[in-house]
Amino acid sequence: MTLDEFRGSVTQPAPPTPLPKPLEALWWDAKGDWNRAHEAAQAGEDADSAWVHAYLHRKEGDLSNAAYWYRRAGRAPPATSLPDEWTSIARDVLA
Repeated sequence: MTLDEFRGSVTQPAPPTPLPKPLEALWWDAKGDWNRAHEAAQAGEDADSAWVHAYLHRKEGDLSNAAYWYRRAGRAPPATSLPDEWTSIARDVLA
């Protein structure tokens, strides 16, 4: 799946399957459902899921919790916008 295809799938009522948990979380986030996005990120146990988890807490303004999850992901908190970070995560996970 390409990044454009992934973005386009957000117009559907449910995420495409199968999707890795980090992408499922980003999909729900793009739909505006933070809670479902958070549940999907928590269900993943890999570094990409931790990265999405960090992004979601950054988005909600819980920067201390986000910092914890960035450390778990092995990443520094970004200096980019939230939409740019969403795109970076999606691109990396899809690659």
